Amino acid sequence: MNVDGQSAVVTGGASGLGEATARMLAKNGAKVAVLDLNQERGETVAKEIGGIFSSCDVVDEKSMQSGLDAAKEAHGPGRILVNCAGIAAASRVVGRKGPHSLEMFTKIISVNLIGTFNATRLFGVDASVLDPLEDEERGVIIMTASVAAFDGQIGQAAYTASKGGIHSMTLPIAREFANFGVRICTIAPGVLLTPLMDVLSEEAQVSLAASIPFPARLGKADEYASLAMHIFENRYLNGETIRLDGALRMTAK
Repeated sequence: MNVDGQSAVVTGGASGLGEATARMLAKNGAKVAVLDLNQERGETVAKEIGGIFSSCDVVDEKSMQSGLDAAKEAHGPGRILVNCAGIAAASRVVGRKGPHSLEMFTKIISVNLIGTFNATRLFGVDASVLDPLEDEERGVIIMTASVAAFDGQIGQAAYTASKGGIHSMTLPIAREFANFGVRICTIAPGVLLTPLMDVLSEEAQVSLAASIPFPARLGKADEYASLAMHIFENRYLNGETIRLDGALRMTAK
């Protein structure tokens, strides 16, 4: 799909991977709606890229639908959805203070996995009935997993479960949405320098960077955005989870 002139929605678009993708989409001519809970930062990003901002909680059905409606009103029916809203936290299943917080586990699953599914299902309603473009394509949806889905470390049970779920639902949704001409792909980033990295100490970040085979550094949000752009443009990419990790394979801890 040529993104120029197309209506695009980016959840978690106020920072990190979402912000980088929103900026790259706008740079290539897309009309971008930034959906996020961070109103101040979201409005700033939207203003800088000539898009719109809508305060949105991806877990809440009404809030998510409201965000999609705002994007549709401003830019027309969306053909592009990028799911970047997500959270991270680390905890052992059984630690010094007792068992893993069930509240924390539930929240991470809710935001990362259920939030991604919620946005995808609601976006798919309109995208599935749009006029077809080349190759009968109507839309493209990108979801964000993590290499933790495959190489989860000790302390990442909740985060790994949420990202593993995103990877696992990629193919069945892609098979279903193939009937509509809507492609689904997932990007599984490795260790990228985003606000989610703030939960790790500087020492831990340096150690992680040194463990990456090549290039031996933390990834950049723009590299995620570049891969997203390739997925939009390459109509033969569908139903796939693509690792973006510099050949990193996470150790147990």
